[in-house]
Amino acid sequence: MAWIQLTLVTDKTGNEQAEEALLEAGALSVTLKDAEDDPVLEPAPGETPLWNKIIITGLFEADTDIDLVTQHIHQHLGTEVHLRIEPLEEKDWVRAWMDNYKPMQFGNRLWVCPKHLQPPQPDAVNLMLDPGLAFGTGTHPTTSLCLQWLNNIALENQTVLDYGCGSGVLGIAALLLNAKHCDAVDIDPQALEATIENARANGVINQIKVMLPEQLKQQNYDIVIANILAGPLTKLAEQLSQKTKTGGHIVLSGILEHQAKDILNAYQKWFILDPVVTENEWIRITGTKK
Repeated sequence: MAWIQLTLVTDKTGNEQAEEALLEAGALSVTLKDAEDDPVLEPAPGETPLWNKIIITGLFEADTDIDLVTQHIHQHLGTEVHLRIEPLEEKDWVRAWMDNYKPMQFGNRLWVCPKHLQPPQPDAVNLMLDPGLAFGTGTHPTTSLCLQWLNNIALENQTVLDYGCGSGVLGIAALLLNAKHCDAVDIDPQALEATIENARANGVINQIKVMLPEQLKQQNYDIVIANILAGPLTKLAEQLSQKTKTGGHIVLSGILEHQAKDILNAYQKWFILDPVVTENEWIRITGTKK
């Protein structure tokens, strides 16, 4: 099926009216995007943050009468609103994304590869990932930073906590690099399902246990990895420190450069912290439990 995109720009005071107008006009979906590259990374609890200028796009079936849609929107939003109308190329969008998802190397021995491709180095440690279970594929700097750290450390017989596991890529990578066991925790049940499927596909399903945070038992680990966001990392500092064995390692990511000081201050009470490592304005903080 082919589609038509109708796009307009509004400010945050008019976004709800614009969104409602598009849906009333027959849009099958409506998406909101920042028009000024002003990221909102950590909304406060219960808050739905919006940017000052917002690009709103409605998706319509190709046989929609766009003249009627335009008339409807102008009636609701005014004739001064500029609309951009363009046909959307008909394609298998999932397949297109998969075609652009290539094997990625992290250090000298670890690769993350989409399941539909052959690993470039069959004898390497190859984590085969289903791109359809996105949640974390190694393409983002925060995941990349954690995978690089795992590649460079001896993991034999180590126990791992992957807190905020997403697709399970970090915990599964640790197991493929000879860790003994991983507990994978996430607040999203779909992420836990993705972790299970990816663990099964990589032959480590018997070494991993997935759970919601409230199901986490009172125990500690050789390695605690938390690739989430600076706000939650700050709030979880004491809890994650308690989960780390004395002499064990903590790996923190999902942090922007300007947030480093807050995270360092939150964790230095319990850890001897290493120099911060940066990749594309994102950082990784690691340390050893005192």
